[in-house]
This record gives sequence, structure tokens and C-alpha cells, in this order.
Amino acid sequence: MRLTSAQIDTIKTTARNVLGEGAQVVLFGSRVDNLAKGGDVDLYAETAEPDLMKKIRCKVQLQDQLDMPVDLIVKPYGDQSAIALIAKKEGVAL
Repeated sequence: MRLTSAQIDTIKTTARNVLGEGAQVVLFGSRVDNLAKGGDVDLYAETAEPDLMKKIRCKVQLQDQLDMPVDLIVKPYGDQSAIALIAKKEGVAL
């Protein structure tokens, strides 16, 4: 995984503060691959009640704090969409 422990803490804290205490966050995409270079931070989060404004606020705060692009997908708990299945299978829970 190509994130520092401080970056992981920032992601977890920000997601839970903005999306809700029960938010579950998964890192997926190129940042999971230690051999890859560059790339944005792809995050998949599940919450009880996804809210577009909270998603936008969380994404902006993460981009500002991490100083890199962030793609954030927010779905309800137990979502079975294609992206949810990929993120959960190939990603790393934070």
C-alpha cells in the first residue's frame, strides 16, 4: 500500500468525521499496488445514509489534507454494485 500511516489516519478520521462515525472505508486502485507509480487515491466508503453534500465535503477535505487527487465513492452499507464488489475484493479496509 502506497500511503503513509499518517495519510491513513487522515483518511479514516476525516471520513468518520464527515460521513459519520460508522463509515467504513476501503482503499482500492493503484495505491494498493506497491509497484505502481503516482495515481490518485481511490476510496470506497459505506455509510448508513449516503449524502451527496457530505461526500463532496469529505472529498474536498481529503484532497486538501493529503495534497493529492481523491476519488471517493459513497454507498449504503451492503451495496452490491459492480464498483462495490471490486473495491471490497481488491481493496484494503482502512
